Amino acid sequence: MTSGAPTTRTRTSDAAAVKPGETRLGLVRRARRMHRALAAAHPDAHCELDFTTPLELLVATVLSAQTTDVTVNRVTPALFARYPDAAAYAGADRVEMEEILRPTGFYRAKTNSVISLGQALVEKFDGEVPGRLADLVTLPGVGRKTANVVLGNAFDVPGITVDTHFGRLTRRWAWTDSEDPVEVEKQVGTLIERKDWTMLSHRVIFHGRRVCHAKKPACGACSLAKDCPSAGIGETDPQKAAKLVKGPEADHLLALVGLER
Repeated sequence: MTSGAPTTRTRTSDAAAVKPGETRLGLVRRARRMHRALAAAHPDAHCELDFTTPLELLVATVLSAQTTDVTVNRVTPALFARYPDAAAYAGADRVEMEEILRPTGFYRAKTNSVISLGQALVEKFDGEVPGRLADLVTLPGVGRKTANVVLGNAFDVPGITVDTHFGRLTRRWAWTDSEDPVEVEKQVGTLIERKDWTMLSHRVIFHGRRVCHAKKPACGACSLAKDCPSAGIGETDPQKAAKLVKGPEADHLLALVGLER
């Protein structure tokens, strides 16, 4: 975000808010305060896809498009047992795999993606998932978002995962003014220390799923509200907002702002 931008605030859920008069240094300090608040709000934030190997995480992330992590986690135990390595995916029977993947939606396209992914891993990387972003994004169906999920969670290489939640929240917070995921990643990466990128991604995604919802954010029950230039676009009444907070951590999230169910 450029210092000195217009100060008009657009009250729509995904519009980039503007913090009036904020300098670049002020933006960095505010972003880091908000990240500390996110860490307090979501101390157990993590990748919500189940996996034990880089290959399992890569496949699960590809499958997560257009569906929920919960649905993917229901399907992957059978998938991973049937196809234990890249060569197994490469030589998979298409009809058999389609039946396993059917609950995830778009199962024919996802079957094509997973088989092609296995073939590319065998042909290019001896069946191993590479640990470099430049290599990962050469694989079929793997963009920067998927690559950063794998790098951050399977290889401990810091990366920012710009999914729908991350883009929506960082625009609301005026950390970025871009709709382009690559530009969002770049802009946010200049605000938060690199070592924190992976956990930042988890915490923002958790907050988007639990508090800062797309249609009706729980502003009146949000521990980040004091630093959020979009505070007020959602429910501001604390008791009504409390009812909008979701997830098993709801009691903890409400306690941070002095509320309860």
